[in-house]
Amino acid sequence: MYWWEMLGVHMKNRMTTITTEAPLMSPSLGRVLKILAIVAAFGFLFAFVHYRSAYLMVPGFLSSSSPTLQDPTVTQIAYSDSAESEAKKMERVLKAAAMKDKTVILTPLNAAWAGEGSMIDLLMESFAMGNGTQKLLKHLVMVALDKKAYARCLSLHPHCISLKTEGVDYEGEQRFMTPGYLKVVWRKIDFLHSVLQLGYSFIFTDADIVWFRDPFPYFHPDGDFQIACDQFNGNSTDLHNWVNTGFKSVKSNKRTIEFYKFWYLQRERHPGRHDQDVFNLIKHDTYVEKIGIQFKFLNTAHFGGFCQPSRDFNKVCTMHANCCAGLQKKLRDLRLILDDWKNYMAQPSSVKKSHPPSWSAPKNCRM
Repeated sequence: MYWWEMLGVHMKNRMTTITTEAPLMSPSLGRVLKILAIVAAFGFLFAFVHYRSAYLMVPGFLSSSSPTLQDPTVTQIAYSDSAESEAKKMERVLKAAAMKDKTVILTPLNAAWAGEGSMIDLLMESFAMGNGTQKLLKHLVMVALDKKAYARCLSLHPHCISLKTEGVDYEGEQRFMTPGYLKVVWRKIDFLHSVLQLGYSFIFTDADIVWFRDPFPYFHPDGDFQIACDQFNGNSTDLHNWVNTGFKSVKSNKRTIEFYKFWYLQRERHPGRHDQDVFNLIKHDTYVEKIGIQFKFLNTAHFGGFCQPSRDFNKVCTMHANCCAGLQKKLRDLRLILDDWKNYMAQPSSVKKSHPPSWSAPKNCRM
């Protein structure tokens, strides 16, 4: 017999006893006592259930075979607090590095590219020896994708952001088009979207790009989104230019924010493709046309790469180790490029104009 059945029998027997012992009790008083007894029974039942439930919610009370109970509201609050903290840290770094018009220069960094003598050292060296680029270093923000990269950034530079992604190991070199590589490139697109939402415009530069000149005089004044090309066809507004997403200048406005949101969501529509491939697909999309974003495609004479190098040392702003797979190949060829630039800068102005040199690379990166 269950406890509540026993309770019912007990209350019934008790009422019988009361009736027997008090034959002179009035009928109305009997009804009142019955009601009180029923109320007392329900009170006891409620107290028991509440007491039992309280213990079930104590951590460790459930047996190991029992499913764990989580309060989704509490989990969400904890996550939101963490996200808010990271957002505040990010905004503080962006504010400290920003130019007067809230423009920053962003470069991503993982452990493989952050070691001594690796890609980040070549990038920093190029800023130090470039024409008018030294002043831009104070606006550079390194976006570290792992702990080792973040620690190296802190030892090199005042503006560092730690971009965390649970369950992803960014510390090793991410081979082209592997699942890890795709996660890295799409995480960067999501991050850049959040930068725009905070009201910051940016120049994004991959760490395998060396800088030789201040690029700002060579940007188009009316472009929302200006991007380098693997192959430039001579027309800065032609959507058929094949872009390279490793270098771009983006203004923060409603059009670019909406475009980045659309771009990031399109990864689900085009699984297994990286951000650059998806960009080349969606730039013709009718929704992008509806957004009204102004694209400008940058001339490789100023923003070159190993795919289509800039031939004129007197015009080049940046050189990208694109069309090249493998960290060591990129490092060797970018070192050759920097040495070429050193030699160029050591020449008298008359020689620079009359006898411009040629690049020693790509050499290891020949496709």
